[in-house]
Amino acid sequence: MKQAALLGLMALHFAAFQSKASALGSYEKREEPSIKSVADALDKIATAFDEYKKTNDARIEAVKSGASTEALEAKLAKIDTHIDALNEAKSRLEKVETKLARPGAGAGDRKEGESKEAAEYRSAFVAWTRNPSDPERRTALQQRAKAMRAIESRGDEDGLETRATQTVTSTGSAGGFALPEIIERAIARLSVDISPIRQIATVRTVGSPDYKELFDVNGAAFEWVGEAGARSQTNTPDLAEVAPTFGMASAKPQASEESLDDLFFDVENWLISSAAEAIAQGEGLAFVSGNGTNRPTGFLAGPTPLATVDASRAFGTLQYIASGQAAAMPASADIFYDVIYSLRARYRANARWVTNKLVLAAMRKYKDSQNQYLWQPSLIASEPATFLGYAITEAEDMPAVGAGAFPLAFGDFKEGYLIADRVGMRMTRDEITTPGFVKFYVRKRVGGKLRNTQAIKLLKIATS
Repeated sequence: MKQAALLGLMALHFAAFQSKASALGSYEKREEPSIKSVADALDKIATAFDEYKKTNDARIEAVKSGASTEALEAKLAKIDTHIDALNEAKSRLEKVETKLARPGAGAGDRKEGESKEAAEYRSAFVAWTRNPSDPERRTALQQRAKAMRAIESRGDEDGLETRATQTVTSTGSAGGFALPEIIERAIARLSVDISPIRQIATVRTVGSPDYKELFDVNGAAFEWVGEAGARSQTNTPDLAEVAPTFGMASAKPQASEESLDDLFFDVENWLISSAAEAIAQGEGLAFVSGNGTNRPTGFLAGPTPLATVDASRAFGTLQYIASGQAAAMPASADIFYDVIYSLRARYRANARWVTNKLVLAAMRKYKDSQNQYLWQPSLIASEPATFLGYAITEAEDMPAVGAGAFPLAFGDFKEGYLIADRVGMRMTRDEITTPGFVKFYVRKRVGGKLRNTQAIKLLKIATS
């Protein structure tokens, strides 16, 4: 009886809350249940796109009849936002499922592929970040660093190959300490998840900012000869030098001194997520439009793109195809075919579109001559949405549509763009500049440069 009375009282209180919240206009009922799996997200994406197509068809008919399209445009914008949110949720779930499927997921303190000595150094490092003024913690960290260096020295003497990223230096709080390798790798892996250009470009790990690549521009020449015919000297391949420009990518997350004293505060995972997010966001912009001064040179920041074809355009300069509109996206989908087929067949096999979500929203409206939509949602786990059969990478740092802008790129970015990471990350702990808070200054050197300008094409918003 007491339980029934309690439940009745709770129901009355909840009814009163609903009535008051409704009157205040502050209570919003959720329209969609939470997404629990990738399959659930795929179903919702398919349903949302069906509704999108019906709404856009109605908009097109309204335009033809001269009726108002304001309500339909608003509905399309709402569905666009909904599809984007579903795609983001699907992507997050895929990353979680991939992480859980990795061998060793959920293991103890020692991580997969981590040596006993490296685990001890990481444990000492995390303890030091909590209280660097503790002489015991500092001494322990320095001893672990010394042990790691001794192990690497023995590896060199034995003729075994060692990774430079494992090098640990202990120059004190002024110069900072090297991040443990497992934390460095976790930051790098999470940066890839956040930075879309890292996912599609060629990434090299280098030991010096003087790193260069020689690229064969035109290939070697050859000739046909008969069995007894004379052999002529053929042309030597033309080599072009690709030298990425470097800069310091840094993050400075901060935590309160009280949180660091809390044993339940996971310093390691907090540091990984905070540093990776900050570094990846800065890198994303640099890889697209960085000017090369103390930072990577973005693929849109090279010489001014030209309309001339590969055979008559200097290496190092991208080609563009005009939208045909002075300040708008193409009126016809035919322009997109021009972009695709301006790219050589060898690069089309791994090509993809790169653009921001506002341009992507416009691309969803295009149809072919059979009245079929050219954008198709991803209905398979771990597969991206496509436009004209080619995958789409959403990069928010791509320019918006405007006169003279290059809001859409298409090509094989593995061939076209080079990212060079200097080995090793360092961290300095700062508890002076902001009283009550501790800042962790994490930094690494990274470079970038266009690698093969025949492998990427651009859409330019212009009449010609």
